[in-house]
Amino acid sequence: MVASKFLHFQHFVNRSTGWSRFSPVSLLLACALWCLPGCSQRSPGRVEDSETSGRISIVGVPEVRDLVQRETAAFGKVYSDARFDVTTGTSREAVTELLEKRADLALLTRELEPEERSVMVKGGMELEGYRFARDAIAIVVNPANPIQHMGVDDVRRIYLGQLDDWAALGGPAGRIEPVVREPECDLMASFQQRVMGGEQPTAPSMHATSDSAVVALVRQHPGALGFVSMAWADRGARALPLAVLTGLRDVKLDAERVYTGEYPLTRYCTLYVRTGGPRLANGLVTFISSLDGQKIVHEAGLVPTAVPVRFARRSPMQGTH
Repeated sequence: MVASKFLHFQHFVNRSTGWSRFSPVSLLLACALWCLPGCSQRSPGRVEDSETSGRISIVGVPEVRDLVQRETAAFGKVYSDARFDVTTGTSREAVTELLEKRADLALLTRELEPEERSVMVKGGMELEGYRFARDAIAIVVNPANPIQHMGVDDVRRIYLGQLDDWAALGGPAGRIEPVVREPECDLMASFQQRVMGGEQPTAPSMHATSDSAVVALVRQHPGALGFVSMAWADRGARALPLAVLTGLRDVKLDAERVYTGEYPLTRYCTLYVRTGGPRLANGLVTFISSLDGQKIVHEAGLVPTAVPVRFARRSPMQGTH
């Protein structure tokens, strides 16, 4: 067996898109323009909106609030004239706030819904999407559960109540106890998109309001099955290797397979800004997509996508130095 880990990041920015693609002005260019002779000076008490200064409002889903705060804090240390008002809300609320110009930047961990895209088109509004990280939906079981792998179609049947005994999956007889998240949760929305084909889970289930609560329930109930974000996959529960369909090759959840997209339930984290919105919003996007911003993404347990990442493989029998 081999283990994979991040070795290093190269200093390179590569933006990928969600709804449409526009590259924000680089921070370096913004700083250069600011220093040119003859540029207008800031009015007393007023901070000009630029890629490195001004004030913007950010709405992010609760699961990435800490990441947003770390990114804005790091940006603020370098550019002291930048101010950020960070709040949390559901993905639907974040998109609504952005479209109605009550927020300047939204951070989602799911794709835009067809209904949201329709509202944008009807309202003549255009959003620019920047994918800056990959996350994954981990399917977790109790560490004592002998089941070694599962197909995404099996997971769907479990949450629809069509499969309710571990014996049907090759394990010992016993009731499968699914755990679900609250309906407004981004992870729940992604689960419904990627696993359920848009359907609501109908199996009798236990309910949890956070990844940590899901892990706690799975640890307490030997027959439990839950789903959490990648960062919580190894914090007390056991993540199952997944196949797109039962009988096909199983793919283990690790950073490299999420980075390449091999893992079936990989999902993107995307920053959305309005076309023609505050310039500082684009400045923050550039920073998060840079080497320093992507290091923060990695430290938060997500997989960077805006810079090339190289993985080192070594035998677990070798030393760590």
